[in-house]
Amino acid sequence: MPVPTPELGSFNFVPETKENLDWADLITIDLSLFGTPEGKKELAKTLVKGVREDGFFYVKNFNISQERVNRQFALGKRFYELPLEEKLKYVPEGLDNGAFNGYVPAGRRILDAASGLRDRTEVYNIPKFNGDFEHKHPKIVQDFLPEIEEFARSLHSEVLDPLHVLLAIALELPEDYFTNIHKYEVKSEDHLRYMKYSKYTPEENIKLGRLWGRGHTDLGTWTLLFRQPVAALQIQNHITGEWKWVKPQDATLTVNASDALSLLTGGYVKSTIHRVAAPPKDQEHVDRLGLLYFSRPNNDVPLATVKESPVLQREGYTQNNFEKTGNPVPTMEQWTFAKQKWQRTKGAVRGDPNFETAQILPGWNEKVYA
Repeated sequence: MPVPTPELGSFNFVPETKENLDWADLITIDLSLFGTPEGKKELAKTLVKGVREDGFFYVKNFNISQERVNRQFALGKRFYELPLEEKLKYVPEGLDNGAFNGYVPAGRRILDAASGLRDRTEVYNIPKFNGDFEHKHPKIVQDFLPEIEEFARSLHSEVLDPLHVLLAIALELPEDYFTNIHKYEVKSEDHLRYMKYSKYTPEENIKLGRLWGRGHTDLGTWTLLFRQPVAALQIQNHITGEWKWVKPQDATLTVNASDALSLLTGGYVKSTIHRVAAPPKDQEHVDRLGLLYFSRPNNDVPLATVKESPVLQREGYTQNNFEKTGNPVPTMEQWTFAKQKWQRTKGAVRGDPNFETAQILPGWNEKVYA
């Protein structure tokens, strides 16, 4: 049950765009069907399409009320209303070496070398509440920490655990295969994120090619994105290679598979390529606040291809990039901090090949997409 909390105030979402954008046609995982073996089997088939073709999918009926979601958006809004000097007190020590829990300020990347325009993306990450992480937060966050913990834990029990069961069924593995390597009480780098994209002027957006963040993949298992009516997320279809906008759907989560699942399945599950575009003209004047959760396997899990899956064996997905090249397979902890260090490179300039194709581990060169 949700914990009792002090008054927080309401959060008002901006209206959705009226522009006729090229929206992606994504499948929906309806977790109300999860309660029966037949329902699980049906959902597992649907999930395979999502992770192998479309890249993203929606999840609905996940037993977390919109009111609880709205309160998290309100908390994020309150956090970003703090003075910059207060937020800067929570920048993690070791940010340049891959540390990420706490506040990551805007302006670390140069998006347009000619004009010197920098990113305007701020991040506040809150780690797991399993005893492995110190929780020191600004008062606005600290005052609501029990509610934040309850919310984060519910994402595991109500969303992530079912998705892991469905993936195991799809790969003909024991149902607890993936839940066993994503236990909440075991150390992993999961985190809840409040994320703010501050607006650019129309003229600045033109200089940026109307693109705030180039195509990339996430490093973990699943990324959960709560409904955000400011259109900006675009995904690249795995089959066609086309970029399409992701439409906000009421009472849903938008979910994408990420690198760790791709490595664990030898590429059968495809890590989703996505990017952040400038919003359409009728939303260009507002900031964009995001609420996300990043799921990752436990830190000690080696990211080797799952050998026990009959599906992967039949389909020929038996080696990932590390195994194919004979390089050491990293643990999830090693993978996390190698990729985070690359992602947090201070002063990186858009278009610099030394950054965009950097080797982060033996056997793995990163790639930035159009």
